Amino acid sequence: MRITFILPTVNMSGGIRVISIYAKALEGMGHTVTLVSPPKKKYSFKEQLKSLVRGNGWLIQSKPISHLDSLDLNHHIIEKWRPIVESDVPDADVIIATWWETAEWVINLPDSKGAKVYFIQHHEIHPYLPFERCKATYQLPMHKIVIAKWLKEIMSNDYFDSKTDLVPNSVDHEHFFSPIRAKQNVPTVGFLYSHSSYKGVDITLKVIDKLREQFAELRVITFGSVKPEDPTELDGRIEFHYSPAQDTIRDIYSECDVWITASKTEGFNLPAMEAMACRTPVASTKAGWPDEAITNGLNGVLVNVDDINALANGVATILSLTNDEWKKMSENAHETTKNSTWDSSAKLFEAALNNACMRACHNEISGHCIKGTINE
Repeated sequence: MRITFILPTVNMSGGIRVISIYAKALEGMGHTVTLVSPPKKKYSFKEQLKSLVRGNGWLIQSKPISHLDSLDLNHHIIEKWRPIVESDVPDADVIIATWWETAEWVINLPDSKGAKVYFIQHHEIHPYLPFERCKATYQLPMHKIVIAKWLKEIMSNDYFDSKTDLVPNSVDHEHFFSPIRAKQNVPTVGFLYSHSSYKGVDITLKVIDKLREQFAELRVITFGSVKPEDPTELDGRIEFHYSPAQDTIRDIYSECDVWITASKTEGFNLPAMEAMACRTPVASTKAGWPDEAITNGLNGVLVNVDDINALANGVATILSLTNDEWKKMSENAHETTKNSTWDSSAKLFEAALNNACMRACHNEISGHCIKGTINE
C-alpha cells in the first residue's frame, strides 16, 4: 500500500514517537510510507516579548526536533505553517490524520489521496483547545484507530462508531528492560515532567512533599522533552534530565522503586508501561492504560484522579515493602508487559488500514477504494 501520514508540527512527544514506530514498521513490511507536516508557527510578538522579559533573548525559529529525525523516513515539511492541501500530498491508498486539526485537513482532500483514517491517541477535549471543532472531528466519515480500550468505548458510546479498531501501544523490550533487582539503598521515585496540565505534575510534586515527611532521604528523578519554564518549579533535590537518550531513560526507570503518574487524563501513558518493563512498580491515577493494567498491591497502586493523599500513601506503601515483597511486585510489573510488542501492534495497525480500504470500497468512509487488492 501507499500510505501517507498527515502530522501536526513534529516534536519529541510520545504521540509522535508512536507514529514514527508505525511508519518505520510499515515501511519494513514493504509499504510505501510518506509523512507530511507543517513547520513550527512563527513566534508571536507576545512570545518574543515574554522571552526578552525573562532574559532569554530573541527567539530564533529553528527546525523542529522529533523522533522521526534518525529513522530515514520520507518526511516532507512544508514551507510554512498552514493547513495541508492537495498539492502537498501524494496520491495514495491510505491517508492518516493523526491529530484533530489534521483530521480537518484530511477530510477536505480529494479521494485520490487514499481511504481516510483517523489515528486517535487521546480524546482531545481539553479546555485549551476549541471544544466543538475537536468534537466534530470524531464524527467525520473516517476509519478510526485508537490506542486504548477507553478510547474505543468513547468512540462507540459518544460518537456511535462501532467499527473503530483498537491497536494498543506496546513496549520495545530491546530498549526497556532490567535484570531482577532489589530495592534501592535510598528510597527512589521517578516521574515524567511535562508542561501539559493534564499530566498532573503539580499533583506529583505535592505527593513528593508528603513523601519527604516520611522518607527524609528520598531521591527523586524526572525527565522530559521540555524544560521547566519556572526554574523554581523543581527544587534542587529533584534530578532533572532533559530529552535523555533511550538508554538513559531505561536507566532512570531501573533506578526507581516506584514510578509515579498523577495524570488527570491520558490517551495511553507509555512511560508507565516502559517503567513496568524495567521491573518498576507504578503508582498511578485511574487514567489511560494504567487503569486497565494495574491491580492494587499486585503490580502497583491505582488511585482516583487528584487524590493526593491516596497517591502518597500508595507510594509510601510500596517504598515500605520488604525486599522480598518489593521483588515480587517488581516481577509482577514486568509480567504485565512481557507479551506486549511493537511487532504485534504494527501487524494490527496494518490490518486496521486494510479495514479502512475495505470500508472505502463499501462507501462507508471517505477516500479512494483499492479495487482487487482488498478482501471485500
